[in-house]
Amino acid sequence: MKSNTHPDSYRMVIFKDFSCDKAFMTRSCAPTEDKIVWEDGKEYPLIKLEISNESHPFFTGKMKFVDTAGRIDKFNKKFGKTKFAKKDMGEEKPAE
Repeated sequence: MKSNTHPDSYRMVIFKDFSCDKAFMTRSCAPTEDKIVWEDGKEYPLIKLEISNESHPFFTGKMKFVDTAGRIDKFNKKFGKTKFAKKDMGEEKPAE
């Protein structure tokens, strides 16, 4: 294996799928500031997931309603006033 290719900051991390309240522990170097106490009583970094193999319809065989409209509204509310936001779509330029 090549040296200096992989990061040295691997540590035990908890990934938690909040849509179905399932969690698993694995090694990762993903950054996070959240923490959680695991089953062994120790505190580990927490990475929050919206979907995982425990809740994805492909793995579960069940369809689940996802509130995409709420997420879109939340995004537009947060970033709608930035310089990258599109201007009012109702306005049209006059034809010349």
